[in-house]
Amino acid sequence: MDRIKVGVLGLQGDVREHLLMVADCGAEGVVVKRQEDLKGIDGLIIPGGESTTMGRLMQKYDLIEPIQEMGREGVPIYGTCAGLILLAVKTVEGGQPLLELMDMVARRNAFGRQVDSFEADLQVKGIGDEVFHAIFIRAPWIEEIRDQVDPMAEVEGKIVMAREGNLLVSAFHPELSQDIRIHQFFIDMVRDHKKGSKK
Repeated sequence: MDRIKVGVLGLQGDVREHLLMVADCGAEGVVVKRQEDLKGIDGLIIPGGESTTMGRLMQKYDLIEPIQEMGREGVPIYGTCAGLILLAVKTVEGGQPLLELMDMVARRNAFGRQVDSFEADLQVKGIGDEVFHAIFIRAPWIEEIRDQVDPMAEVEGKIVMAREGNLLVSAFHPELSQDIRIHQFFIDMVRDHKKGSKK
């Protein structure tokens, strides 16, 4: 089968770390900064960063509509931290550009600012019984979900990872761990979609 090619939005955040994780999962990672970089990719990762700045840069480079179109066509998209916020239909605070693809409401900096960063061992649905050691940095949480959104992990009763069809989000940074299981889960989503689209 053709090699899986996953784009990592390269406007801000841990781009290199995501690319290394994608490679560790046996797929090819490419940096996405312009519309033309979206051509030929089988999935997209939106990393952490400052969500308002990232949203404005996506507007500036005319990336919002093409990414929305990809999401609506079923191309798998994974958002971590700021990526979670950008994929939401709205935020509690409002007032920033969003992709509005995933039927949930996000709360920015929900766990506090940079000094309130923390780590936690999570039970994550779909990646096995062993806990995932998650790193949270100025993390959001999912304030509200609709029925079709499937919660995958929680901290203190707050949803910090979820899936809706081809869309996956986490409030934490799996690219900063040595554990590739969440990236592998996403690559498997990409592989399944690519296989299905060739039928």
